[in-house]
Amino acid sequence: MSWIKENKFLAALGGGTLVGVIGLYFAGSQAATRYETAKEEFAAASGTVSQYLKLSLSPRPENVTGKTKALDDYRRSLETLQAAFQPFRPAEIKNVSPQELSNRIVAANTELRAAFEENKVVVPEPFFVGFEKYKSSFAGGNSTGILDYQLGSIKELLMSLASSKPSELKNLHRPELPEESGKAFTPGDAVARPFPLELTFVGTEESVRQFLTAITKPDKQYVVIRDLRISNQKKEPPRAADAQFDKAPAKPAAGGAFNDPFAGFALPGDDPAAAKPAEAPKATNSARILSQVLGNEQVQVFLRLDVMQFLPAKKLP
Repeated sequence: MSWIKENKFLAALGGGTLVGVIGLYFAGSQAATRYETAKEEFAAASGTVSQYLKLSLSPRPENVTGKTKALDDYRRSLETLQAAFQPFRPAEIKNVSPQELSNRIVAANTELRAAFEENKVVVPEPFFVGFEKYKSSFAGGNSTGILDYQLGSIKELLMSLASSKPSELKNLHRPELPEESGKAFTPGDAVARPFPLELTFVGTEESVRQFLTAITKPDKQYVVIRDLRISNQKKEPPRAADAQFDKAPAKPAAGGAFNDPFAGFALPGDDPAAAKPAEAPKATNSARILSQVLGNEQVQVFLRLDVMQFLPAKKLP
């Protein structure tokens, strides 16, 4: 004890060193334990991964064959679909001179007006095949090709309308294309380009059916109807005065052949020909009692549609 009292610094240093060594020993032993545990876990995980690497990859060969066949069938169906729309892809759209486009618009307008006049269809006076903008001006040189293509589509549609013989064409609206304002059309991933058009006309139910049937038959162009509104111009329901009854057959006079209980019998000494009963009057067809009071009205039709220009077929991967 006397040495510790005489050498307090050395005693404190030695004691501190001993405590530090003991702490380092315990810390090292714990780290070694954690290391061994981590090493064992790593070895187990590595063994599991090695087992998975030795297994064959999925899908199994029969699944690969089925997937390949499904992709081939899908490719063939897409190729068939693209081939079906080939008639609606223009071979080439070439720009023409602005003067030439103007001449074609005037010619189409003249031909359509003649067709409407022949079928007694009233057209609005500003009518110019939807190209009223170019009545007194020329289109830009870079837009004449696509406008000429659209002109042909509109002409086909209006010829079908004239053939269906409505009573009046009230309005034709052609939205402006991007090319007309100097912009470019970007198809992106689209397979077809729509050319929108709005029509308003008045006609009988038969003329409406005939026109819709004509434009929905894919012949020279593919038309998609986006909106269809039909309203009857006759707002009031039919009245009793609108109906006409068939005349009923006249009743036989009292005491006539129909009331004679001895009609058809001959008495002794009478002429046998006199025994022949009088012929009954011919019956009229009473199945249709009322005249038709519905179905002959004029209807007004608003139609928004797209004429589809199918773009070049996509190359499949």
